[in-house]
Amino acid sequence: MKPYRSHGSGEFTPDQFKSCGEGVILERGVMVWHPETISIAANVYVGHGTMLKGYHRNEMLIGTGSWIGQMCFFHSAGGITIGKNVGIGPGVKILTSSHGEEGIEVPILHSRVDFAPVTIGDDCDLGVGSILLPGVTLGRGVQVGAGAVVTGNLPDFAVAAGVPARILRIRSEVKTPG
Repeated sequence: MKPYRSHGSGEFTPDQFKSCGEGVILERGVMVWHPETISIAANVYVGHGTMLKGYHRNEMLIGTGSWIGQMCFFHSAGGITIGKNVGIGPGVKILTSSHGEEGIEVPILHSRVDFAPVTIGDDCDLGVGSILLPGVTLGRGVQVGAGAVVTGNLPDFAVAAGVPARILRIRSEVKTPG
């Protein structure tokens, strides 16, 4: 068994990012690992205590105008792409890796790690405490309910909630009178 080692403090300076656009706000207590693999576009807000866990491979891309609430956890070992104008509520978790199954002879903790990217389309909204699991793609304008666990892809404008998340309806254009 390999000995454990520290991943570091999560301390960073904005100039360490692969790129960081104008107007980005990183609140106090934001922690970042492997900032050299993270690109943040202009006018992005990242709330207090959020952890952006880059990885030595793959990238985390956060699109223009997106808002990330406090205490979120993003682990981009498999890659994360967040579109433009995405709202991400407090406590949201985005995971891109999981342990594979190798039988009962190997403790799960020591089994292989599988990687799969998460992609979030433009104009999505992720409710407080929702979780996106590895390999998920959300289409444009998807709304995920608070506390939902998204295990599969959701099409454009889907509204989904529950554990596991299920599509409740598809959003449609609102017609204004006159």
